[in-house]
Amino acid sequence: MATARPYTTQNFSIQKPQAGTAIGGVISGQARAAMEVGAEVLQNGGNAVDAAVSAAFALAAVEPWNSGLGGIGYLSYRDAATGKTQIVDFGPLAPTGLDPSHFPLTGRKAGDLFGWPEVFDNRNVYGPLSVAIPGQVDGLALALEKFGTIPWETALEPAVRLAERGLPVDFWTTLKIANAAEVISRYQSSADVYLVDGLPPSRETGTNVPFMPMGELASTLRRLQLKGPRDFYDGVLAADIADDLQSLGGVITRADLAGFRARIVEPTFCTYRGAEVAAGPAGTAGPTLARVLELLSPQIFRPFGTDAASFVAYADALRQAYAERLAGTPAGTGPVTSTTHLNVIDRAGNIVALTQTLLSSFGSRLVLPRTGILLNNGIMWFDPRPGRANSLAPGKRPLTNMCPTIVSRGGRAWFALGASGGRRILPAVAQILSFVVDHGMSLEEAFHTPRIDVSGNAHVDYDPRLAFDVHRALAERYELRASEHTISPANYACPSAVMLDPSTGARTGMADVMSPWSVALVA
Repeated sequence: MATARPYTTQNFSIQKPQAGTAIGGVISGQARAAMEVGAEVLQNGGNAVDAAVSAAFALAAVEPWNSGLGGIGYLSYRDAATGKTQIVDFGPLAPTGLDPSHFPLTGRKAGDLFGWPEVFDNRNVYGPLSVAIPGQVDGLALALEKFGTIPWETALEPAVRLAERGLPVDFWTTLKIANAAEVISRYQSSADVYLVDGLPPSRETGTNVPFMPMGELASTLRRLQLKGPRDFYDGVLAADIADDLQSLGGVITRADLAGFRARIVEPTFCTYRGAEVAAGPAGTAGPTLARVLELLSPQIFRPFGTDAASFVAYADALRQAYAERLAGTPAGTGPVTSTTHLNVIDRAGNIVALTQTLLSSFGSRLVLPRTGILLNNGIMWFDPRPGRANSLAPGKRPLTNMCPTIVSRGGRAWFALGASGGRRILPAVAQILSFVVDHGMSLEEAFHTPRIDVSGNAHVDYDPRLAFDVHRALAERYELRASEHTISPANYACPSAVMLDPSTGARTGMADVMSPWSVALVA
């Protein structure tokens, strides 16, 4: 009996051009409006950190389901003058009042991102108990203070203006809100912002794109701009955040916010084919990326990376590295995360890779009524089972999947890379890095090359656009699942990258091909 062909839906080919070449700056990421902010900062003489921070705050107003003031993340910065790479860590931290007994297991498997056992009422997935201490404001402020050149007030002004304008309601906004509407509707303050008469907003055919107000977000951003970043942690804004959360049943206190400090940490360093790789620090997917590259090092690749042996090698390395990373941890089965990633190279050759997130799409799905801040659900990163390395505990940092990466060659910056997509981030970063380093691809070629996904599941996801010999070779070793690279759902990670050609000084950038708003722009 013949094997049934996999069900596929797409009958089109989508392409995006890379941005470049430019001798000035370049920025790439998932939301054009925010990347335009960053490009304008570069044009006005700002450096890579100035552009990244300005764009990162703008994302709160134009891509709120992915990141924002209630989020967390990691910013990797390579200084062109010194060649030194450092990471600003504003990753997730559990509140001191977190009580593991508040997360009883139901005995069923959850349908969340990580395949954890289900928690009663999904308290670790959404709602006030799912929130880790938001670190983004302090993290971006620290990056600007240590490595930037523009004032705090200047960096926040574009975000304020975009929040005052409102969120554009095109098909992508409607789709994103519709996918989260059932849980958003459980919280009146969230429904007031994102739903219209209980339904997702929509645009009538033939009309201009409307803009929907974002509650108190614009006034909160303006207050932050005027009062400074520590108001989020020590001031009136901190009191509003903590009081709102506690009135809704959360446990983050004013003391938790006051005690939070972003920190500067070392990347995970490794070498690969003579390139120097600075990946995310401990607690991210950076160490696992280093392990994947170590496993790939003995492999002799044929040109261009489309041969079957390349993808078998990727599958083998990713399978082993994930088995080591996730020992005793279930495979994820649920929807794709939110998260967003952006990269910048400025005129001087300074380079940034920034990943920031709410974790799930719309994070905790909880908008605080007094501030309009949409909060993360970082507690879901913890294993709800007790007695494990990544188990829930107060004041603890969980494992995350973010992987901002900067690659140098011969002591000179080469490219920055990262992605969104939960456990799918690492496979995307590893393969694109190999496409460039092993096969000499441009960013445009690498981003249009189909990929596989091996992220801790029992099977290997493969893009049906891959050649049949790749499919056949993988099928000899692994259980395969055909998985189209679609706009929605995002079955693969959404990467972006920027590159500096050391011989010509040209800058290029590339963004995820399938993501509707993604773009790379030159300055």
